[in-house]
Amino acid sequence: MQRILIDSGPLIALFDGSDRCHSATVEFIKTNHSELITTLASVTETLHMLDFNRNAQIDFLGWVNAGAVILEPITADDFLRIQQLVTKYSDLPMDFADACLVFLAEKLNITQIATIDRDFDVYRLKGKRPFTTLIK
Repeated sequence: MQRILIDSGPLIALFDGSDRCHSATVEFIKTNHSELITTLASVTETLHMLDFNRNAQIDFLGWVNAGAVILEPITADDFLRIQQLVTKYSDLPMDFADACLVFLAEKLNITQIATIDRDFDVYRLKGKRPFTTLIK
């Protein structure tokens, strides 16, 4: 099965009906047939941004618990590469959650990402390969 990374932006939009990308994200989720991969960093960022509504947080946690996304672990051994990525893109700046996703893209050889973040148009994988961004 094809695998796609998913950033926190669409995760937030999915559970925030007032988000400008809510409809596009709902449509993407409804029509997607690929496994969605993310990290605990993106989950944490999503929960932080949904802190305006406890029910949205609870619904999001239930959705994750139901297996809607696969959480790939980030270990201490991965921090050197993540640090290198944050340093490389310090002019944007790259946050930890984005660095974890770029790291996973390299590790798992995934080039597609569901995101509304334009920074992924700038980030490059090893070999200068671009991401294919979905949703926007």
